Amino acid sequence: MPNAALYILPRISYPQRWSVFFTLILTFLIQWAAAQNCPANIDFETGTFNGWTCYTGTVAAVNGTNVFSISNSGGPVPDRQTMYTSGSGELDPYGQFSVNCPNGSGHSIRLGNSEGGGQAEGISYEFTIPANQNEYSLIYHYAVVFQDPNHLEFQQPRMEAEITNVSDNSIISCSSFSFYPFGSLLPGFFESNLAGTDGTPVWCKDWSAVSINLNGLAGKTIRLFFRTADCTFRRHFGYAYIDVNSECSSEFVGATYCKDDTAVNLTAPYGYQNYTWFNSDLSQVIGNRQTLNFKPPPPPGTLVAVTVVPFNGYGCLDTLYARLIDTLTVRANAGPDALFCLSPVLIGANPIPGLVYNWSPASNLSDPTIANPRASPTTNTTYILNTRHDGGGCLSTDTVLVKSAPIDSSLELIGLDLYCIGFSDSARLRVKPSFGIQWYVDGAPIPGAMTTEYKVPGSGVYFALLTNTVGCTISTAQKKIKVDRAKPGIRYPVKYAATDVPAPLQARPISESVLWTPGFGLNNRAVFKPVYTGNSDQLYTIALKTISGCITIDTQQVKIMERADIYVPTAFTPNGDGLNDRLAPVLAGIKDLRYFRIYNRWGQLLYETKDEQQGWDGTLKGVKQPAGAVVWTAEGTGIDGRTFFRKGSCVLIR
Repeated sequence: MPNAALYILPRISYPQRWSVFFTLILTFLIQWAAAQNCPANIDFETGTFNGWTCYTGTVAAVNGTNVFSISNSGGPVPDRQTMYTSGSGELDPYGQFSVNCPNGSGHSIRLGNSEGGGQAEGISYEFTIPANQNEYSLIYHYAVVFQDPNHLEFQQPRMEAEITNVSDNSIISCSSFSFYPFGSLLPGFFESNLAGTDGTPVWCKDWSAVSINLNGLAGKTIRLFFRTADCTFRRHFGYAYIDVNSECSSEFVGATYCKDDTAVNLTAPYGYQNYTWFNSDLSQVIGNRQTLNFKPPPPPGTLVAVTVVPFNGYGCLDTLYARLIDTLTVRANAGPDALFCLSPVLIGANPIPGLVYNWSPASNLSDPTIANPRASPTTNTTYILNTRHDGGGCLSTDTVLVKSAPIDSSLELIGLDLYCIGFSDSARLRVKPSFGIQWYVDGAPIPGAMTTEYKVPGSGVYFALLTNTVGCTISTAQKKIKVDRAKPGIRYPVKYAATDVPAPLQARPISESVLWTPGFGLNNRAVFKPVYTGNSDQLYTIALKTISGCITIDTQQVKIMERADIYVPTAFTPNGDGLNDRLAPVLAGIKDLRYFRIYNRWGQLLYETKDEQQGWDGTLKGVKQPAGAVVWTAEGTGIDGRTFFRKGSCVLIR
């Protein structure tokens, strides 16, 4: 890391009598900076939770107290302990701040989620300060998001930070605190433009920093413990983002500068409310922003101090020191050679605060002025990275070759994506020639389907996986194909009609269009419910065509009766052979069937309907009735307005 030699001086509580202690402090500054050790992965920079203990559980209100019930989860739980890597550009949906701490680190975490459910989460880290290290300090960063349902305080969502001297069983109070809403906006918070699912306001706190002064605790074991919880009614959420830095991570960007710099920009740790810069003996204020600018650079060895004030009292007032030295070296890192297939590839490396980046050529790069742009060249391209310190010095150059081997993943459909076997063209799918082709249907590879063109045999979702000679692999878009089959035709029950009396006909509603042939005697041959008027028997064929092109041919026989009446067969055989299985009235010139009723010999009603098409199947409540005579009655209205009442008997044959 280019600024690894940076000397960060110890964090010391703001002295009331600086003149008494200043001489003593200067005697250990250089020795301390060289000796301080960072606990392994305390800042998540391995991109893992190594060294951390993860907890999950629930939260409840017990006797007016908020109680966490959490236990070791054995590692991070998805969506409960979430790792984020810098460079993604992802923002918190409610706070619209970066999910990565803007302190230059490569990784940050989220604790909890926005689901509610009475969940509670925790994460802790224990380490021991070296026995000879009496000057020791850390900085942690946090951001908070939670709903404010206006419950009682002990029922509200929350985030808690607890820093403990485990050896002495004491809490370091000024670095430990709880956040929870209590009906009004907390200091340092803002209300999100995006409310919760039930309209509950959401409060957010952007990334802030807290100093942990561990001076005088050499050899002691320290524990960092962060917890989040939903409301105790299980409806409203609370979560937080966490990042931890150590002094050896060089948070004073610019304290080490280049010999050929023309300026120095010295930046204090991110996330405090106020910054006040002083000269070495604190006798003169020299700045009040996070970054202190020197032009030209000061002499090597210059000592400066900055007092940092945490947001709204959450944390400790602290004074930090840095000695400026001109030993910085910069090494450009363009990253390893890469292969561009279809998605832009990441080149370069994570950005380092205080460095300036410029790539050439700039074409086909997402941003030629950042450390790690995405490249999508049309041909093999060597990109040159120029990296220098923001003071203008330490120019360094590196190159990376990005080979371009994109695959044409277009998918062509020949024919129709909905067709009927035997009635219309089949569907064929085609891709551009490629080194390797494998066709899939419904997510499964199709054995032997490895050519540029594939004839679709059946319904499914199809795509091809394409591979070129250098190993690029890409899937085509998916194409849904439906292959239909025509339904078998049937013969409708005979329709009886009176001479020159209109009789409604009905085709099966299994298609998008219909055509009756011939059209003789029909008021409209292209509708599902035409009306027949005539004086002679007629046989119709009914062509039913679906949107897929399938055609089914049904038939309908119309027979002419001499006069309007209601006819009922004298026998029927409900044996399931498809012939004479139901007892139904035959209507000739009857426009409205008021009822058709069937009784057994004891007068019990066995069946009743107003639909001439249904008919009785010989059962009562699912129980087959015995063979024998039954009595029927029927009443309807003729097309001439007359009422027809008929009754008779029929034999049920088993």
